[in-house]
Amino acid sequence: MRILYLSQRVPFPPNRGDKISTWRHIERLSADHEVVSLSFAHDDADREALGELARRGIEAHAVDLDTRRAKLKAAPLLLTSKPLTLGVFGSAEMTALVDRHAPDCDLLIGFSSSMGQYLLKYTEHPRIQFIVELDSDKWAQYAGFTKPPMKWVYAREAKTLLAFERKLCHAVDMSVLVTPLEGEIFRDRIPGAPCTVIRNGVDLEQFHPGENAPEAGHFVFTGVMDYFPNVDGCVWFAREILPLVRARHPEARFTIVGNHPTPEVRALGELEGVEVTGFVPSTSDYLARAAVAIAPLRIARGIQNKVLEAMAMGLAVVGTTHATQGVGAEDGDAYLVRDTAEAFAEACCALLDAPHEAAALGQRARAFVEAHFQWEDALVLLDDMVEGVMRG
Repeated sequence: MRILYLSQRVPFPPNRGDKISTWRHIERLSADHEVVSLSFAHDDADREALGELARRGIEAHAVDLDTRRAKLKAAPLLLTSKPLTLGVFGSAEMTALVDRHAPDCDLLIGFSSSMGQYLLKYTEHPRIQFIVELDSDKWAQYAGFTKPPMKWVYAREAKTLLAFERKLCHAVDMSVLVTPLEGEIFRDRIPGAPCTVIRNGVDLEQFHPGENAPEAGHFVFTGVMDYFPNVDGCVWFAREILPLVRARHPEARFTIVGNHPTPEVRALGELEGVEVTGFVPSTSDYLARAAVAIAPLRIARGIQNKVLEAMAMGLAVVGTTHATQGVGAEDGDAYLVRDTAEAFAEACCALLDAPHEAAALGQRARAFVEAHFQWEDALVLLDDMVEGVMRG
């Protein structure tokens, strides 16, 4: 079978949330099928990754995308009822690529609603749409955290994108969510559209408990650092929570590990006890030295890979409800859940005060992901879903 797989970013290397999922899907599907990957290349690393995909036997094509320029080009859509998202990821060149390859494919798959716009006209093809989590819900959360005029822009995007998501998900054969909670939200807002849930996994070989003792008082956050929820969470921790921790543990320090730190994030590096690394070859090296991993996200849906990876490393994790709700463990079982600055700081201090309890929490975290987040389990569900869609 020949499968066309559309994604916002070149699906390699698996070094951020969406790329982890898209690469795992394509790697699995290419074992038994011929997969053609079409995506947008955001930088030189994406363009270089096309060669690696070819070396792995996967036909891959990409269209260059300057996101900042694309956002400016999409701005006139504010005068219409069309979502800005579809303008940012709308491309005549991508349309031509899809038109060139789709007719010869047996199955079409889109990852994220922005790529679903390219599936709509192929009504005779079986189609699967990975919604993952509703992007319209994300924009609604953004609206709740910002002031005008962006508050109005985000609220408009939430409304217009939900209308598109309803159209898309009623058109395709199956929509895929990443957590049971996302499935509930989907069924509430897009009733009647076929959907299923396939969780992410975590690479338990790459992310595993280290042999060396953690560095006392060392807190680590990992994530792409030009993504608004990550920026907001790190600013909140560094400016409001870390000072409370350092009042009791002056040695405490915070390392922000991730690509593309914004000026606001880089400014955090000027605070006492805060380091901003920028790009690193391996986040697991930093997690291996941490005493505690944090996920202070006040805006989040779906499964946070950063949480799964820290848990797989056997780390004690403190996160918010938003950051942990997709994982499915209970507070205190495999991580700690706190939603105010004071409570978050208290939990961090408690773990530093009792390193043996922190180690025990980390051991339970590792056992939890081993039991619930094996990639093989998720990929078996992917195989079954594809087979079911093709049977009609």
